[in-house]
Amino acid sequence: MLTHDVLADPIALTRALVDIESVSGNEAEIADRVEQALAATELKVERFGHTVVARTELDRPQRVVLAGHLDTVPLHDNFPSRTEGNLLWGCGTADMKSGTAVALHLAVTEPAPRHDVTYVFYDCEEVDSARNGLKILADRSPHLLTDASFAVLLEPTHGLIEGGCQGTQRVLVRTTGKRAHSARSWLGDNAIHKAAPILERLRRYRERIVSIDGCEFHEGLNAVRIAGGVAGNVIPDECVVEVNFRFAPDRDEEAAAAHVREVFDGFDVEFVDSAPGAPPGLDAPAARELLAAVGEPPRAKLGWTDVARFAVLGIPGLNFGPGDPNLAHKQDEHVELDKITAVADVMRRWLHG
Repeated sequence: MLTHDVLADPIALTRALVDIESVSGNEAEIADRVEQALAATELKVERFGHTVVARTELDRPQRVVLAGHLDTVPLHDNFPSRTEGNLLWGCGTADMKSGTAVALHLAVTEPAPRHDVTYVFYDCEEVDSARNGLKILADRSPHLLTDASFAVLLEPTHGLIEGGCQGTQRVLVRTTGKRAHSARSWLGDNAIHKAAPILERLRRYRERIVSIDGCEFHEGLNAVRIAGGVAGNVIPDECVVEVNFRFAPDRDEEAAAAHVREVFDGFDVEFVDSAPGAPPGLDAPAARELLAAVGEPPRAKLGWTDVARFAVLGIPGLNFGPGDPNLAHKQDEHVELDKITAVADVMRRWLHG
């Protein structure tokens, strides 16, 4: 059980959450602890699998969402946590148990915010989208989210506002040839060699930089995997280059796909994964208030986050959390203790106006 003293201190709460192993698919224990802590408040608490939702019912004129995921990537000799000076080390410290701890701390210690608040603590963010607890909640019980006018996802941003997110697509660009014995290669048609123009197009590609609401989104089109070959003495008859396109949120998925097809015109292109981006969402009144509380200019979220799920529901949202995104998924993942305190203080001021 998370004690009152731990819940009252976002640093101690971060440490406590990090010390509950919760690799994706193993969130039962941490969800139990979160549910128990919320059940002791006046919030209305519901649980869906290992996703926990808690709502204020104060009849405020506006509702906001604070959301954080409970899971981590697999451990890598970085569990349990350890503290050295201003740093807390351990799996999930940056991505994103420090942000989740801030949300849980506020849920327990701030009973009368000026906005109604929906707190969402969800599972399986780090794995396949079909298992994502926020996605499942949005698909099955959207009414728990759609009455909100703004959302904050406490993903790692190092204490700065990161607006929106990039969209992402993965495609397979395929070449085909004809098998033959490598000693008589002229009898075949080498599919790996035929992939050279694909790589050359990628090498020569120049990314687009788009400014939206003062946030600069850098696009990127990159080969991330290549596969081909049959045996050490066989001319290959197929080669597949896997390409990831990270696109600015001024493109929808259809426009992004059209761009990819244009780049690889003449090749067989198969789309295997796609997710939309999200605009920065900085025009919402609650967003402007949060920006004022932070006191620093926003920047673009270079990556995909679940703010895109809120955008699909018509809810503007942004990312704001204490962790450093550059440390996410690394063995030496850590978070600065003063960043946890600073983000908690900003969120508390924002919730009280």
